[in-house]
Amino acid sequence: MPEVGFPVEMAGRVPVVTAPEEIDITSADGLRAALVAAAARGHGTFVVDMSLTRFCDSSGLHALVAAHQRAQAEGGEVLLVIPDTAVLRVLAVTGMDQLIPNFASLDEALAQAPAVPLGHAGAADSAFPSPSPEAALAHASLSDHHLRPARSSRH
Repeated sequence: MPEVGFPVEMAGRVPVVTAPEEIDITSADGLRAALVAAAARGHGTFVVDMSLTRFCDSSGLHALVAAHQRAQAEGGEVLLVIPDTAVLRVLAVTGMDQLIPNFASLDEALAQAPAVPLGHAGAADSAFPSPSPEAALAHASLSDHHLRPARSSRH
């Protein structure tokens, strides 16, 4: 099966990855590539909009944890939008809801995203091509953003 790509768009100056309805072994590589691309554009911080997602298996969880760890190493963070209670339940059972900040809406997540310094991300508020994973991983963020403790909008 060919690798599936996912949109990465800019909301203001924050990259937003739109996750698919189902995240499983067939879509996890495409999601991983989109997360790497978003991290490269967003000064290490970006949003994963899982508003359409109704199912997420362990390969999807692994992709999200890897993106979270990579973002933290660069001084950024991953912010998840998860309005679906079934998907949120999977994160709660695994403890990921306490590890990765999550919000009920895209507006809530964007309100928590730190401003990206001018000159770092492109000015366009539209989709952009994804760099190769190797190029994106080589990107070194020079963030002065201080990490906040993990938080969740749902308790």
